[in-house]
Amino acid sequence: MTTPTPEGRITERVASAERSAIRVMFDMAEAHDGDLVRLEVGEPDFDTPDHIVDAAVEAARGGETHYTSNAGMPALREAIAAESEALTPAGVVVTTGGMEALHLAMLTVVDPGSEVVIPAPAWPNYRTQTRLAGGVPIEVALPEAEGFALDPATVIDAMDEETAAVVLTSPSNPTGRVFDPEAIRQVATAAAEYDAYVIADEVYRGLVYEGADRAVASYVDDPNRVLTVDSCSKRYAMTGWRLGWLAGPPGVLDEVAKVHEVTTACASSVAQHAALAAITGTEESTRAMYDAFAERREYVVDRIASIPAISAVPPEGAFYAFVDVSALPGDTLSIAKRLLREYGVVTAPGNGFGEAGAGYLRVSFANDLERIEVGFDGIEAMVREET
Repeated sequence: MTTPTPEGRITERVASAERSAIRVMFDMAEAHDGDLVRLEVGEPDFDTPDHIVDAAVEAARGGETHYTSNAGMPALREAIAAESEALTPAGVVVTTGGMEALHLAMLTVVDPGSEVVIPAPAWPNYRTQTRLAGGVPIEVALPEAEGFALDPATVIDAMDEETAAVVLTSPSNPTGRVFDPEAIRQVATAAAEYDAYVIADEVYRGLVYEGADRAVASYVDDPNRVLTVDSCSKRYAMTGWRLGWLAGPPGVLDEVAKVHEVTTACASSVAQHAALAAITGTEESTRAMYDAFAERREYVVDRIASIPAISAVPPEGAFYAFVDVSALPGDTLSIAKRLLREYGVVTAPGNGFGEAGAGYLRVSFANDLERIEVGFDGIEAMVREET
């Protein structure tokens, strides 16, 4: 089916794709005159560590600027497998960011009309990528009263013979929850019984403050039913390098490489050398970034607790707080727009993460502590004036 436009027809799968509410706020902020506190985007505010940049410069100057194998440089695939439990180099395809890894996973295992179960609130790209693959996203609201913890019974109940995959993100974007390993294991076991995969989005692994920080494939009963999405973006401050990977059973990844071959062919060779330095090099810089995020987290938790009429479950990982602002008038998109226009603070509306996020704002603490303080001054002023 196609949709007519003044410029010509476009496919229904593209026409039905939704713009992320995060990007709506990002674009509003870009068009806004004046100083804003940007707490809407999940991007580390740190520069990429020097030893990673140096490795890329050395590679570029040394002539490492050509195609690599479709699956990625052997040395990088070996490093990824060594760093991630239960993986082998043959089960790794290096991609252009974690987003491409997710897209390749969907194209490879989701048939048109099959279903992808998405515990929500959840990153909106899961819904859109499911639809682009021809699949049907099935959002399952996690229990709000339990702080959006993974409820295996609810997720399993949403599975059936049409289920192709279940997406699990731990630590969660947007809530910061770290899912209980036993709950994940139960979901993975049930998915395998339906011949479905768990797509484990682990781009925030390494940014865990409470709870288990383990790769899902390392402890489930059948790791061959897990496809792991990961990247260098968050824990190494390498968002613009666009370097990620998809990992799983080698037979499936062979099929993934076929799709990768006809899309981007291979990830940037220079970025691959940078990633190799990131994964195998010193951890001093990443530890410093982690410590800064942990300090900011403590401030955000304390600050939210001090403001009347709002609340948030303390984030156990990543760099987000999912703030309940349901006491304020209007839906969360209108609240977010009002907060930007009148108080100079940019956040991500919770309903952009699915219906389960209605009444919440996602606040990123991937920003300087002083700017976070100014941002929460604006949030507090709004709350006190409107409640």
